[in-house]
Amino acid sequence: MFRCARTSFRLSHLQRIRHSSSTAYQATRGHGLAITFASTVVAGSVIWYSTSKTYNDAAVPPFNVERPKSATIPFDKPKDPDALSSYVWGSNVNKTLSPNEVTDLVPTPTVAKWLDGVALRDLQLHQRHSACVDAKGDVYQWGDGFFEDKVPTPHLPHLTLRGKNIVQLQLTDDKVYALSSSGKVYTLASAASKQELAPGAPTPASDGWWGTGWLWGEDETVDFAELTPYDTGLGWREQFVSIKAGKNHLLALTSKGRVFAHPVNKKANHYGQLGFSRFSMPDPALPFGKKETHLHIEFVPKSLADPYSNATPSVRLKPTSYTSPNIAEVDDTSIRFCPHLFEIPVLHGIEIAEIATGARTSFARTPTGKVLAWGANEYGQLGLGSNIVLETITIPTEVILWRFTPETTDTKCTGIFAGGDLSAFVAERQANSNAPTLVDVLMSGNGQFGGLGNNAYTTAQSTPSRVKGLSSLVQYSDRTQRLEPIRPESISISPTGHVLATLNSSTESGVWGRDLMVWGRNQSHELGNAKKSTIASPTGLQTPDGERFMLTRKKAKEVKDLHGNVWKKGVNVEQREVVGYENSAVYWKIV
Repeated sequence: MFRCARTSFRLSHLQRIRHSSSTAYQATRGHGLAITFASTVVAGSVIWYSTSKTYNDAAVPPFNVERPKSATIPFDKPKDPDALSSYVWGSNVNKTLSPNEVTDLVPTPTVAKWLDGVALRDLQLHQRHSACVDAKGDVYQWGDGFFEDKVPTPHLPHLTLRGKNIVQLQLTDDKVYALSSSGKVYTLASAASKQELAPGAPTPASDGWWGTGWLWGEDETVDFAELTPYDTGLGWREQFVSIKAGKNHLLALTSKGRVFAHPVNKKANHYGQLGFSRFSMPDPALPFGKKETHLHIEFVPKSLADPYSNATPSVRLKPTSYTSPNIAEVDDTSIRFCPHLFEIPVLHGIEIAEIATGARTSFARTPTGKVLAWGANEYGQLGLGSNIVLETITIPTEVILWRFTPETTDTKCTGIFAGGDLSAFVAERQANSNAPTLVDVLMSGNGQFGGLGNNAYTTAQSTPSRVKGLSSLVQYSDRTQRLEPIRPESISISPTGHVLATLNSSTESGVWGRDLMVWGRNQSHELGNAKKSTIASPTGLQTPDGERFMLTRKKAKEVKDLHGNVWKKGVNVEQREVVGYENSAVYWKIV
């Protein structure tokens, strides 16, 4: 068969594959012909290499030049094919992409020199601050929001949380949430000035006396806190395995399929995204370590507290408070605003396999392929259909993704992704045991900038619509001698409305690789094509040479941490995409 990594086709072939897949399958059965299907996605792949100075934790020398509004940093051909180079593009106004660069806009994928030779466990981009986890499991933070514009010159990432073996991060406006390999959830401030330990405050030690570094002379200098389950606790050998954060709330999934929620601030339940409204927590006004007094809190969703918010002033009732009066004066930007995670009562007893969050929405997928959604729904982002006209859903409600599918077709959801006011669902369907399995990508929400991927600019889409450029793609497998679906490996949706997706179109070609597809908003070059026009359907990203941009996997000769020291040799790594506020990045992740 044709090798996908060596052959490039035009996008027009996508339609041919979709319309001919069923006919070709019948022909395969009737005539016994070996029909070869290759990947039909146009993208580009190339590995660039750029040398840079070894990372250090000191400030970069002052730049006595004015920041350019836009600049294109030239691509460098790889001098060493085994080098690890990460790429960034889009807005760098707040130094969230390249903290040591003075460029505000990066129109095309450009080498991030501060990540040369580095593989990470996780990388997250926010509006004014960013954070990552290096190979050692330590957390680094940077950006204008982290340094709070107190540093006139660019600075490299700063080590904040160490020795906790962190594997996953989630960012909000004021806080950073970190999940450790042992299943513990930590929180620390997003700004450096708020991480300073208060005079007389004890050293944070969530793991007992052995969790601090006093024995080795490495006491913590950064303030952090641990989030613990409230009241019920976790079962035997149960731990948290995934966390997802919206703008004001956080979801956490345990190894036994239980879902917990955490209020990031007082706006955590304005749209019912917590899944509950009443809970108890220690009084934040009491001194540290003295939390015997508990407050009974109620976060009333706006739709219930102010049901006439969309009415004219002449008939509108006076809105009530959304939060309990007993925490009106409490600072919700503090990492100790609420130290607990609360199990969502409605989901108790229901096993959940995956969670996702949009800006104001929450999703949960069961092992059987059913999806539950709750939260904001004014753009139809929950995907509940046109019959549901409520703008706020406070109770987890099932999303029907196979509304127009024949009853004889076996359909289930295999993946959920969300961001901002957009949601994506990966649905797997099969008409019968002899028919090929087809995989569709469905999206709902605010497609004002083409983020729905359906070649339209719909501001509200309540019934999940099919993304034709990523749906029902198949290729012939020599191994199984039948048609196999081309599956989307991951979908990253930004809070500002652009989308990146990867297609595993080279599985049967003998070369592991994933085509990078982009669409949606593009006002700050976040799609990486050197243009500012939006794209309403998935388009393959290409290099300046016209080659497919493919994310690859390999065994790195060596992996460095963010101090430039070799962490380990012979490490399996793969490229992963990540999106932020009007920007994007591709980095090497340890697998």
